[in-house]
Amino acid sequence: MATLVGSPSLWIRVRPDLPPSFLRPCLVSKRYLSISRRSLSVSASSAADPADGEVRVRFAPSPTGNLHVGGARTALFNYLFARSKGGKFVLRIEDTDLERSTRKSEEAMLNDLSWLGLDWDEGPGVGGDYGPYRQSERNSLYKQYAEKLLNSGAVYRCFCSNEELEQMKETAKQMQLPPVYMGKWATASDEEIQEELAKGTPYTYRFHVPKKGTLKINDLIRGEVGWSLDTLGDFVIMRSNGQPVYNFCVTVDDATMRISHVIRAEEHLPNTLRQALIYKALGFPMPSFAHVSLILAPDRSKLSKRHGATSVGQFREMGYLPQAMVNYLALLGWGDGTENEFFTIDQLVEKFSINRVNKSGAIFDSTKLRWMNGQHLRALPSEKLIEIFGDRWKSTGILLESKGKFVEDAAELLKDGIDLVTDVDTALLNLLSYPLDSTLASAECKPVVQDKLSEVAASLISAYDSGELREALEEGHAGWQKWVKSFGKILKRKGRSLFMPIRLLLTGKLHGPDMGASIVLIYEAGTCGAVSPQTGFVTLDERFKILRELRWEALNKEGEPHAESVATVTQ
Repeated sequence: MATLVGSPSLWIRVRPDLPPSFLRPCLVSKRYLSISRRSLSVSASSAADPADGEVRVRFAPSPTGNLHVGGARTALFNYLFARSKGGKFVLRIEDTDLERSTRKSEEAMLNDLSWLGLDWDEGPGVGGDYGPYRQSERNSLYKQYAEKLLNSGAVYRCFCSNEELEQMKETAKQMQLPPVYMGKWATASDEEIQEELAKGTPYTYRFHVPKKGTLKINDLIRGEVGWSLDTLGDFVIMRSNGQPVYNFCVTVDDATMRISHVIRAEEHLPNTLRQALIYKALGFPMPSFAHVSLILAPDRSKLSKRHGATSVGQFREMGYLPQAMVNYLALLGWGDGTENEFFTIDQLVEKFSINRVNKSGAIFDSTKLRWMNGQHLRALPSEKLIEIFGDRWKSTGILLESKGKFVEDAAELLKDGIDLVTDVDTALLNLLSYPLDSTLASAECKPVVQDKLSEVAASLISAYDSGELREALEEGHAGWQKWVKSFGKILKRKGRSLFMPIRLLLTGKLHGPDMGASIVLIYEAGTCGAVSPQTGFVTLDERFKILRELRWEALNKEGEPHAESVATVTQ
């Protein structure tokens, strides 16, 4: 006679030959139980809130590499769900892969999570009532529950050698069957087992899996998901060296840590089948499951290193802000139903709902992330922006100090062209550079040269030598505007025919940020002592020396100015 255990939403047919003790542990959780002649049923609740306690979620990375943006998004969704429900966000380190797991990788992951602002309520460095929070420190617990399953008959000792297991796979392949375990140890007698134990034959612990039926769960994101049990076979929960297998560890950990909701990547969806069987065999109530779709590259393949930066640490080093990363990751598969794309983490907590997470994969658009980072950067309070820029310029050796008027003026001038914090290096170095020779040699510069550039240069040199231009620059932007207006009247020039040659002669470039502010800042850079000598900065004094030594006749010999070089531009 078969026995039915569980709710109608998930059915598993039980083999009548299994001992009654296999089912006994399941009777602990009456919430899931009923009786019938046909099947064993296991149900994963689809409720967004637990019926009998607080919301508890977990992020459980393996410290075998850097924190991938996909893992960071999973952590974020868990964090937002916990905070939105007034629950707990637990961090657990799954370091059962002893060969690949390192403390260095763990520390990097913890630092990345902290940088993102995803503070955990329980876990490494914080503690909690359900520790330890590293799987490598929980082996005694796994052994305890493995023995419980062995004693109940839910698992059995398997003495098959690797050669025997390989032969089973080959046989299944020839019969065009799934490569499931077909060994004798599922039904071996006590005498056969004792004989192998006496010989010291290594053995694993295998879980008894019903051979017929299906298993279904109600996933919070995907709806009803089901599997056929005949594709599974009896699976190992403890290796012959005493090390527990991933699915067994995860189930024991989630159950004993009272995790109410398991929010994880869709690649873990197949693991739910094994974990559901273990939950019921141990008598633990199952959590609600929510499987988040993968993050995809623009070509809709799985995002990988070949597509560029993929880890949080890389984006951090590239100059991204944590608030921009959090904002963008939240939008990969979720939205609040409006056109709004900009959220603080507090706003995300307020608006987040697991019901609004999409089933389909989300495309990772690095161009949009960069743009969004620029928006967040410029939205910072002025003093914070100046602090970030100043610290960056000093740390990279461009400036000798991170504070002061020059830093403030440079940050204000350059911020509009900055998307990443690291962009400020190039922006400031470009401003301080004086590539006059290469600009004069360019085709774009030819009309400016032919528009009597030498005459403008002579008047500009005269204004500088007389001290008139210096006095104007001392007064800042207002002094510059007053002077350049007067200078234009003297030369009978205005608009482009005035500003383009001045920009070229004083900055060495044809394009850049506001000309007046740029020239004032260049003058300030030569007098404030903040610029490092290693930048190769060319002061105004040095620039005018170069202008005096230019061979204007060589530049002017190509002919008369072009009429189109005279146009009106904004000062």
